[in-house]
Amino acid sequence: MPEFLLSFPALFASQAGQLLMMFASSFLSATLIPANSEIIFSTLASPHLLQKNWQDLAWLWLVASLGNTLGGMTTYYVGRFFPSPQITTQTKPTVRWSLKTLNRYGNLALLLSWVPLVGDLLCGLAGWLRLDAKAALVAMFLGKAGRYAVLAYSLSLFL
Repeated sequence: MPEFLLSFPALFASQAGQLLMMFASSFLSATLIPANSEIIFSTLASPHLLQKNWQDLAWLWLVASLGNTLGGMTTYYVGRFFPSPQITTQTKPTVRWSLKTLNRYGNLALLLSWVPLVGDLLCGLAGWLRLDAKAALVAMFLGKAGRYAVLAYSLSLFL
């Protein structure tokens, strides 16, 4: 058997391997690819919470938040590839309402970018509307980091 296949499971036993897995999962789950980074975060965070290993938990939280934010920004930039929308010429009422609402709240709406499915669409629409990228990055990070912090706190209540 090739040696790399034997060493593959050992990669995820190391902290660096776990952080890599967390980054990949959180990045992919922030795009339109269906994934569930919360399960991986919960699985990897539980031992740190049980051992009260706050430094490793903080690293896990940071990597998950950054991966999820970068995935959201990828969706944002994909949205920028499309021609800028004309809200008044949109024929579908739901599209018109979505664009008007996002225009009204701007980057603050991206605090909800952590919400499954809806958050991915918000990131893409923000790019489509050409909302400020730096403000979008900050709002996405705050929303997504907040979600992982709440998840870690919720886990600590049950462990």
